[in-house]
Amino acid sequence: MNLDTPLVYVKGVGPFRAEMLEAKGVSTVNDLLHYPPFRYEDRTNLKAIGRLAPGEMATVIVDVREARLPKMGRKNLGMFEAVFGDASGRTLTGKWFHGAYLANVLVEGQRVALYGKVEFDTYKGDLMMMHPEFEILSADDEEGDSSLHTGRMVPIYEAAGKVTAKQLRVIVHRVLASIAPLDDFLPATLREQLKMPTRWDAIRALHAPPEDSDIRLLNAFRSPAHIRMIFEEFFWLECGLALKRNKARTVEGVRFDLNDRVREKIKAMLPFKPTGAQKRVLGEIARDMAEPHPMNRLVQGDVGSGKTLVAAEAAIVAIENGYQVAVLAPTEILVAQHFAYFKNLFHKLGYVVAILAGSFKPKEKEKIRMLIEQGLAHVVVGTHALLEEEVKFKKLGLAIVDEQHRFGVMQRLKLMEKGAVKPDVLVMTATPIPRTLALTIYGDLDTSVIDELPPGRRPIVTKHVMSSRVEEVWSFVAREVANGRQAYVVYPVIEESETTALKAAEKMFLELRDTIFPKLRIGLLHGKLAQSDKEAVMAEFKAGRIDVLVSTTVIEVGVDVPNATVMVIEQAERFGLAQLHQLRGRVGRGGNQSYCILVTEKLGETARDRIRTMTESNDGFHIAEMDLRLRGPGEFFGTKQSGLPTLRFANIIRDSELLEVARNEAHAFIANPPSEDIFRRAVHYIRENWQRRYGLVQVG
Repeated sequence: MNLDTPLVYVKGVGPFRAEMLEAKGVSTVNDLLHYPPFRYEDRTNLKAIGRLAPGEMATVIVDVREARLPKMGRKNLGMFEAVFGDASGRTLTGKWFHGAYLANVLVEGQRVALYGKVEFDTYKGDLMMMHPEFEILSADDEEGDSSLHTGRMVPIYEAAGKVTAKQLRVIVHRVLASIAPLDDFLPATLREQLKMPTRWDAIRALHAPPEDSDIRLLNAFRSPAHIRMIFEEFFWLECGLALKRNKARTVEGVRFDLNDRVREKIKAMLPFKPTGAQKRVLGEIARDMAEPHPMNRLVQGDVGSGKTLVAAEAAIVAIENGYQVAVLAPTEILVAQHFAYFKNLFHKLGYVVAILAGSFKPKEKEKIRMLIEQGLAHVVVGTHALLEEEVKFKKLGLAIVDEQHRFGVMQRLKLMEKGAVKPDVLVMTATPIPRTLALTIYGDLDTSVIDELPPGRRPIVTKHVMSSRVEEVWSFVAREVANGRQAYVVYPVIEESETTALKAAEKMFLELRDTIFPKLRIGLLHGKLAQSDKEAVMAEFKAGRIDVLVSTTVIEVGVDVPNATVMVIEQAERFGLAQLHQLRGRVGRGGNQSYCILVTEKLGETARDRIRTMTESNDGFHIAEMDLRLRGPGEFFGTKQSGLPTLRFANIIRDSELLEVARNEAHAFIANPPSEDIFRRAVHYIRENWQRRYGLVQVG
C-alpha cells in the first residue's frame, strides 16, 4: 500500500464506501491521511457504572438490557430510552429526545461504548445520560478495534454518507498500521528551527493523539501536530505563489513609455482633482506599466473610492502608446455604466469606446468585433462576450477586470491570451479583503488600496426597521422625494431564483405605484428586461423622471445616480454583508445626506450580527473582515473562483498568524534555498501535490 493506492483496495472500504468517501474528496490513501478529525473527545475516564458520579464526563462499556419508546397513555413522547448494565451490578439509563430511529439501532444484548455527562434521574432515583455518544462494539470488530473508540483521546471525523466516524477510525487505523512512514519534504532546517514534529509523527498524532495530549489544544487545532500540518499547507501554498510570481516576471510584456504627452492627456481628461490615495495607486500602476514584463495588479477600494478613474488613467497610458484596452465586467448593467463613464471621459480626447454584451444581436456583435479587430476601437467594454473566440484584438495592451470575485482565474487568463504579447492586467474589486489575506487569495497579483473617499462624501446613515413598522419607512421616502430626492427599493434573489425575486419586485412595484405612492413616479428594473429596456429605465431614473426605482439586485454594482439618497432593502436578512454594503453604496454619491434602511423579519443570531455590523460601520474593510468571520473563508472567497485550494487543515481566518509566518518563511526559502538539491526537491513536491491538484503554479 502506498499514498496513491485507491481506497477501494483498502481492507474494510470496498466500492460502496469508496464512492461515499470520494464524494467528500477522499479517494486515495493520501487523501484519507489528510482528512483530519473535526474534534476530539477525552474518553480516558473509563469507569464501571458502579463508580460513576453525577456531573462527570465518562466512558462506560455496557450491555443493552432494555430498549424502548415509552408511552404515556396512548401517546408516544418522542423519547427513546435504553437501560444499560455491566459487571458492577448497577444500571444506567440513556435518553434521547426525537430518538425513535434508535429503535432499529440499539437492541437488547448489544455491547456498547457510551460517552456523555452523568446525571441523576430524580424521578427514578438512578443514574442517566442525556443524548450520550454511543458506538456499538459489534462482533465483527477486529481484535483491538474496540480500543480505538474508548479509553483514549478519540478523534471524531465528519461522516461521509453512510461511512460513520467509527468506521473511519477503523479504516484510518488499518492504513496507519500498514503504510511506510511518510517522507518529509519540509526543509529539515526550517522544521528544526520552528520546533515542529516530522510529517509522519504529525499525521499519526492527528489520528491517534498521544495519551498525554491536551484536549483543549486538540479541539482548538493548536496541538503540535495541528500547527505542523497547518504551517505546511500555508508554506507550500505560498511557495507555489512565489514561484508563479517569479515566472510572471520573466514573461515578455509591453514596456509602456510614460512621456509628457501621456501626462498632458491624463490632465486633460481628469474631471476633478484626484485624492492622495488615487495619486499613490496611479504611481504604483505607472511603475508597473513601465516594466518590460506584464503588470498584474489588484486595486482594492471601497464603494465610491474612485477605482474607475484610476483605471481610466491607466487606459490613457496604453492608448497613447498605440495599444487597445479591454474592460471586462460581470453584468450588462455594470458594462453599460462603464461604457457611459469611459465615453464621457474620453470623448474630448478623441478615443473610440465600444461596448459588447451577450444580449446584442448577431449583426451588432459582428460590427463591434470588426472595429476591435481593425484597431478602430481604443477601449472595449464588455461582459463575458469579450472572452468569445471570435473576438480578436489588433493590439491589446491593457486588460481591466472589474469585480474580480465574479470571475474565475481562468477567465482572466483567457482575456490575457487575446494579446500578441501578454497585456498588462489591472484587476479591481469593491469587496475589500484584509491585506494579509489578500496577499494569499490574490497571491499572483501585486496589491494597491484606495483608502480615501473623494472630499464632500458624507457617511451614509444606516437604520434597521422591522417589517411591522414599514409604513414609517414609506413616510420617510415620501418626505425625501418631496425634497427633490430619489430612492431605491430592492428585493433579494430568494434561493437563487430570479423568477421568485422578479415576482416579489413586480408585486411591490404595483403596490407602491397604485397604493402607497399613487402620486409618485415609480420605475421597475430587473434582470429579465432586455438590455435596451434596462438602459432606458436607468436613463429615466438618472434624469430624475423616476422618483422611486423598484429593483432586484441587478443594481448591486455600477449604478451611479448622485440625486438618489435613500436605499430601502426589503428582507435584508436574506443578503450577505458584501451585498448589503454594495447596495448601500448606490446612495451617498452626491453632496446630500443619504440613508440606507434595512427592513427585516425576525432575525436569527447570524443575521442579527450582519445587520448590526451594517448599522455600526461604513468601513468596507471592517465589513469584509466581519463577513469573513461570519461566513468562513470558503464561502467568502469561493475557492473555485479565486483559484485558492480547499485547505484540509488550515483556516485563513483562524490561522492568520501562522499564515504570516509561513509566507515569510516561504519567500525566504524561494529567494535563498539552502541548496540546489533541496530547492529542486521542493519544486518537484509543489508540482506533484499542488500544481497537479489545483493548477496553482507552473514552473519550467
